[in-house]
Amino acid sequence: MKVKSGLEILLEKKLDLISGRRIGVIAHPASIDSNYSHIVDLLHHHPSVQLAAVFGPQHGARGETQDNMIEWQGFRDERTGLPVYSLYGEHRKPTPEMLSGLDLLLFDLQDVGARYYTFIYTMALSMEACREVGIDFVVLDRPNPINGVDIEGPVLDPSYRSFVGLYPLPVRHGMTVGELALYFNQEMGIGCRLQVVQMQGWDRHHYFDQTGLPWILPSPNIPTLDSALVYPGLCLLEGTNVSEGRGTTRPFEFSGAPWIDPYRLVEELSLLDLPGVHFRPVHFIPTFHKWAGKLIGGVQIHVVDRNSYRPFRTGLALVSLYRKLRDGQFRWNDAPYEYEYQLLPFDILCGTNRIREQIEAGLPPDEIENAWRSDLDSFLQTRRQCLLY
Repeated sequence: MKVKSGLEILLEKKLDLISGRRIGVIAHPASIDSNYSHIVDLLHHHPSVQLAAVFGPQHGARGETQDNMIEWQGFRDERTGLPVYSLYGEHRKPTPEMLSGLDLLLFDLQDVGARYYTFIYTMALSMEACREVGIDFVVLDRPNPINGVDIEGPVLDPSYRSFVGLYPLPVRHGMTVGELALYFNQEMGIGCRLQVVQMQGWDRHHYFDQTGLPWILPSPNIPTLDSALVYPGLCLLEGTNVSEGRGTTRPFEFSGAPWIDPYRLVEELSLLDLPGVHFRPVHFIPTFHKWAGKLIGGVQIHVVDRNSYRPFRTGLALVSLYRKLRDGQFRWNDAPYEYEYQLLPFDILCGTNRIREQIEAGLPPDEIENAWRSDLDSFLQTRRQCLLY
């Protein structure tokens, strides 16, 4: 059965939520229906809808920025004449001036299912802003593309709170944006006037390619479902001087560094018996970002059984081996990360400094994992009351 997104359900069955009201929408290039029509165009041309403003997250409302942390500024949309406000520039949270005159703010962003993906914190901060000015917040739900069952990784320590982790979630959280909105609102105390327009036909066990919905890259370096699947583990390399494959055609599937012998790396990885994955030795030259223009040795991750594959454990194994095979050249990147945070970027991504210390002590991935099992069990209990499917 083909899944219908929250956007499609809104227009087919829930139009009364927005009809006759001045609305704003938080959108990006993947905010489309099954016919590839963008939400801004659909709402702007709808006779019963008064769309007054557009808001864009990291990478822009229409995909204006490529690089990972490039801020962008607002502009006026040429197609509609509407103001487009940046939520990844001077402001991460809508200001009262941006929300002035609106009755309701819609959120329609495709997430990728990992704690460090910033779109869910754009949502949380926007929920706070709507509560503060007294307007409604409506989430148009979309699938978690890497399923809504599997969870993995440490739960964030609030001491490491940042824009890549505002709330205590594991790295792979197994929730949709609508469910996360309920979690933020109820469990984290945001307390806005929230409504979630649920999808129709989504099964928690399904990956995005089982939904029948068109895949549009949610950000420039998540071009495919394959990249989304490996991202919860390989994003950890952003906290190191090892390339995570940015500047190649396979970001997060490729990784490596100039000092690495890819064949030795694959031999070492094979000893770890990591489930659901095959590692292929590669050489590549990034066109931008880390080691741009330099020949790199590394691996490509091939997920051969996504039901057993564990992206965060795989990422931990790779970080540990890149450090082990460093020839004195591996390093943890220095602060700041995301501009204002003065903790080590790797610790911010992990949501704790414990994992880095365990890697430095030479602990294997399975021993590192044991430290967060009880936290995952507690999170499973908490999130249960926020699940919609």
